[in-house]
Amino acid sequence: MTQAPIHQELRRAFSAFPSGVTAVCALVDGEPAGLAASSFTSVSLDPPLVSVAFGARSRTWARLREVPRLGVSVLAEEHADYCRVLAGPGDRFAGADWTATAEGAVHIGGSALALTCSIAGLTTAGDHEVAFLRVDDVHGQATVEPLLFHGSKFRRVIDRVVER
Repeated sequence: MTQAPIHQELRRAFSAFPSGVTAVCALVDGEPAGLAASSFTSVSLDPPLVSVAFGARSRTWARLREVPRLGVSVLAEEHADYCRVLAGPGDRFAGADWTATAEGAVHIGGSALALTCSIAGLTTAGDHEVAFLRVDDVHGQATVEPLLFHGSKFRRVIDRVVER
């Protein structure tokens, strides 16, 4: 069996698990740089850590991992179109509402959550590099619904109680 069918089946299987979508961004040489990542998860409260996985060949991640602070924005449902821009080629910040901290972390305006982080550790895992990020600052907006990625589509949270 060749690798291609396995990869296709894994992609379908992994898409069955809904995830939030984050923008990981910072100022690099005075200009905003960033990428979209759906492999974001909380890791620890003490110390405050999150993790994000990036393709090992990502040129953007190679630039971002060299800066002292990263902004991690949990994108809102209204960011679906912007997420496509952030994930694609060209100017990833054209028309975007963003701000930068004094330390260079970039956050996307209107996000459900904005974290300012520093890299606590890196590890290679297959064709990805997993970054463990220490959360240095946090700003959440409880009334903003996050953007979800499920079944290779952007979706929104629907508040429904499942009865047993």
